[in-house]
This record gives sequence, structure tokens and C-alpha cells, in this order.
Amino acid sequence: MNEAIQTADYGYAGSTVAERNRVLRNTYWLLALSMIPTVLGAWIGVATGITRGLTGGIGLLVFLGGAFGFMFAIEKTKNSAAGVPVLLAFTFFMGLMLARLLAIVLGFKNGTSLVMTAFGGTAAIFFAMASLATVIKRDLSGMGKFLFVGALALMVGGIINVFVGSTTGMLVISVLAIGIFSAYMLWDVKQIIDGGETNYITATLALYLDVFNVFQSLLALLGIFGGERD
Repeated sequence: MNEAIQTADYGYAGSTVAERNRVLRNTYWLLALSMIPTVLGAWIGVATGITRGLTGGIGLLVFLGGAFGFMFAIEKTKNSAAGVPVLLAFTFFMGLMLARLLAIVLGFKNGTSLVMTAFGGTAAIFFAMASLATVIKRDLSGMGKFLFVGALALMVGGIINVFVGSTTGMLVISVLAIGIFSAYMLWDVKQIIDGGETNYITATLALYLDVFNVFQSLLALLGIFGGERD
């Protein structure tokens, strides 16, 4: 009887591990796919200058309205066939919103190398955090509350700095954002591995926001400290 129970438990654990691996694999594939509309949106934004006028309060309203609107739609469609297209539309929108910063950085003499450095740095951080998540045995679920508070404080600080326009403020916010969202990468991947997140669309959204914020913050820092004018 004990042997039968152990066999049943082993079969359940095996299917659970298989399910978690499937969610993680689908998340990574969808995250990679989401980079295509992001790059497309950023390219269109830079090439056309369509987002150039989105400064100050107007830009903030467009960004927050669009981002939270899309995230609400993703949450509503995450279990349907529309979930992936809505997520990809969101990543296109985020690419458009990134275009202003990209255009500024690309305006430097070494702009292209700065963008590639930010991309490489983001990829390295993601690889390190994802790898770390696979070897850490400790439960990190309690870490989420502190990260949420940190992200909320960053958002408030970022909104204030839109109106203040402080370079020092941007510097501080960018450094903190890199730390907080790098930790979020670790937490989000660990959530999938531990079975706390079972929907790969929601998981992709979380990791995409982590990657986007780290890349944007690295790019801002590189632009501040490494931009070379003609």
C-alpha cells in the first residue's frame, strides 16, 4: 500500500515538474517573440518621430493610459486565443514609447554602441538572474512584497521627475530601477519554477516588464555618462 502511495506521489510530482517546465519554456519563447514587435515599434517611432511630441504630462498620460489599458486587456484575455496577440500589441506599444529615449541616445556620436551595450548588459543580467533562480532552493515568495513597494516608489519618483526634469533624479531612479527589476527577474522566474505562476502569458508579461525597465534604465545611464557629442 505504501509502495502504491509513493508511486502515485511520484507520478504527480513528475507531472507537476513537467508542467512547470512547459510554462517556463513557453514563457521564454514568447518573451523572445515579444522582442520583434518591440524593435519594430521602436524603429517606427525613431524613423517617423511620431512620439517626439509626447513630453511632460501628455507623454506621461499616454504612456500610463496605454500601458495599464493593455495590461488590463492581457489579464482579461490570458486564458484565450486573443492573449498572445494582445501581449504582442502591448510590446509594440512599449517599443513606440521607448523611441524618444532611443532617438536621444542615437543622436550621440557613439549612440549605436551605447544601445548595443545596454542590450548586452540587459541580456547578461537576465541570463544571470534566470540561472540563479534555477539553483536557489529557498522560497522567495516573500520577496515580492518588498519588490512591489520598491517598484511603486520608483513609479511615483519617475512621475515626479517628469515634471521636475532633474538629471540627478533620473540617475538615481535608473540605478534603483536596475537593482529592483533585476531582482524581479529572479523572483518572476523562481515563481514559475516553484509553480506559483502557471500562465505563460502572465509570466511573459512580468518578465518583459523586468527586461524593458532594466534596458531603459541602462540606456539612460549610458546616455548620461557615455554619450559623446559631435
